[in-house]
Amino acid sequence: MEKKAHPLLRGGRRETKYTHGFSSSEMETLTTICETLIPPLPQNSLKKNSKKIQYLHRASGSQYPIPDEVAEVVMKRAFLEARILVWGLLRILSTRIGTLLLCGLFCVSKSWPYINKFSDIPLEKREIVLQKWFKNRFLTPIRVAFLFIKFLCLYVFFTQVGENSKNPAWDDIGYQVDNEENHSETPDERPLQKGIVETMYETESSIVKSLVQKGLKVIEDTKNNMYKVQCDVVIVGSGCGGGVAASVLATSGQKVVVLEKGNYFTKSDYSSLEGPSQSQLYESGGILSTLDGKIMVLAGSTVGGGSAINWSACIKTPDSVIQEWGHDKRIPIFKNPEYVSAMDKVCERIGVTEKCTQEGLQNQILRKGCEKLGLEVEGVPRNSSENHYCGSCCYGCRRGEKKGTDTTWLVDAMDCGAVIITGCKAERFILENSKYEKTRGKKCLGVVARGKKCLGVVATSMNKDITKRICIEAKVTISACGSLLTPPLMISSGLKNPNIGRNLHLHPVIMAWGYFPESDSDLKGKIYEGGIITSVHKVGSYDSNVRAIIESPILGPGSFAALCPWTSGEDIKNRLLKYARTAHLFAMVKDVGSGKVRSDGRISYKFNAMDKESLRFGLRQALRILIAAGAVEVGTQQSDGQRIKCKGKSEKELEAFLDTVTAAKGPKSLVKNFTTYSSAHQMGSCRMGTSEKDSAVDENGESWEADGLFVCDASVLPGAVGVNPMITIQSTAYCLSKKIAQMIKEGKFSR
Repeated sequence: MEKKAHPLLRGGRRETKYTHGFSSSEMETLTTICETLIPPLPQNSLKKNSKKIQYLHRASGSQYPIPDEVAEVVMKRAFLEARILVWGLLRILSTRIGTLLLCGLFCVSKSWPYINKFSDIPLEKREIVLQKWFKNRFLTPIRVAFLFIKFLCLYVFFTQVGENSKNPAWDDIGYQVDNEENHSETPDERPLQKGIVETMYETESSIVKSLVQKGLKVIEDTKNNMYKVQCDVVIVGSGCGGGVAASVLATSGQKVVVLEKGNYFTKSDYSSLEGPSQSQLYESGGILSTLDGKIMVLAGSTVGGGSAINWSACIKTPDSVIQEWGHDKRIPIFKNPEYVSAMDKVCERIGVTEKCTQEGLQNQILRKGCEKLGLEVEGVPRNSSENHYCGSCCYGCRRGEKKGTDTTWLVDAMDCGAVIITGCKAERFILENSKYEKTRGKKCLGVVARGKKCLGVVATSMNKDITKRICIEAKVTISACGSLLTPPLMISSGLKNPNIGRNLHLHPVIMAWGYFPESDSDLKGKIYEGGIITSVHKVGSYDSNVRAIIESPILGPGSFAALCPWTSGEDIKNRLLKYARTAHLFAMVKDVGSGKVRSDGRISYKFNAMDKESLRFGLRQALRILIAAGAVEVGTQQSDGQRIKCKGKSEKELEAFLDTVTAAKGPKSLVKNFTTYSSAHQMGSCRMGTSEKDSAVDENGESWEADGLFVCDASVLPGAVGVNPMITIQSTAYCLSKKIAQMIKEGKFSR
């Protein structure tokens, strides 16, 4: 692959030293754990033609730099609880007494010193110990720690690349990086260039000049060690909500500044490399989970937010949801026909197309399986061309065909004078007590009397060379940094409404897989090729309500391996050898259950009994579809490696297997077999409503507590959407920002 990609997205040799801080004995223990998870095997032990396997059979998780990379991710990305669990486990297993307590007789030998540390136990015995820990329902802290290490070890192993931007295991598993680009002449390779200030390239001496050149008034406040920037509207976040709001407000004549924590990349910057791309484009580098490790959460963290790395699905808000939010929850914008009109405007601006000229393998399988079973399958509109055959849009679209906010709404905003400041993290909103402080939250003559007034936001550059903070002073401040980051920002600013951070919906996802060897299937291609979501099946119930939807995911080798159940080193390698033809389908529910985002960003979530039943129902349906499409083997991601070979099995035997399939509990639960869920949609953590008793913001998206502070992202949604939410988020943001523009025009806000 040509090294045209941005240096941050290329991978390759590490330029800086490791700073994880683990001791040599702890690293020795971690190294042997990684070796146990991915052990070297004899030449002929793997089931695939051994002559074609050049690397994987002898490869080991102990190889440099895998353990150090795992340790670095633990210390830099994990929550405090996870860091403590992993450190404590490594510390205990670095001693003989600790190893004896956790490993029992497996660490005992016949010669001095008789009791071995974990690193001195023979490999085959270490594997048995890990197998027992994964099944032990009473040692959940150990199980959770090992699950985290297992996830990271396999992920790092299959995403690490050398100077040639390749991983030596990829040839063995049949994986190739998507190198195709859009070679058509494009006049502007960086469409936001004229309005962007990238702090990663700035210094203390250059930042002011760059901001002034973009038309901003900047005052240096040496007393408070900050730069003060003045504008009409400041927006924190540039994704589906922030991008649309920036366009609407800049077009209405306001001077808009957008703050974005992530960096700016364009199609020529993208590499399609899973590891470096997730590290730079996703929140927490794509390594983010709920506190109990039950749900892996994906969220964008770059200019364009989720719209830059999502899977292109553009499904309008279901009529039943509009009815629920508009009439049952009495939110005015959803009662108004203008919301339906807004969806049409959004679809037009981001170039939504209805057809797909060629589907990838997984969507072919979904369609074929549904047709064989007589089930309805629908096409999924996308914000790209009908010919868009790209399986790596989750790493940024190299073809430049996917129309995220970074190539649509934000460009419109730039054309009207908006400025984006990247690599800049908002710390807190600037709040002052207002004249309504004593009547906080009460209505005076029909107007909500808020206790505070928002004057802007204080931010810090991620570039350590810029030591001064940046204070953006504005008439209106909008938080649009998503359902995971808006609540901590509001709480850290001193807001007290108890609904901030609550009512988080995640659209939980549970996956099924099916193996389709090319020799036994008329379906051609590999699982990572083609549009990610182009077909959907809605799983109904006896009353015709949608219980779940079934779609296909994209799983690069690292994510595939990390989510695979681990039952032995040999088994995991055999699974990876089948990677290119192991299709996944997922069941996703409109969750009734909900979670909470805490002030430090930690996420907790509790399943509802109805959601569990719907997930179980959807998972079984996904397995039936895979079987009907011709899979020779199917299974789930349950920890015991639950699966069945389909060939030669009667319908009765297959149904008996399906009867054993459940939506299992998470790894922290006191159960023998557990599973891991996923989420790429986060909604509702600062939901709008008609009363501060059950909502975080009012029906206009304005904070109940602070005048001039609005929320304009997925967190304001009153509940779960039940389908891919991009159109819903952008349409809601469009309606809310139109209201904000009208309020500014009426003179409600002043700096």
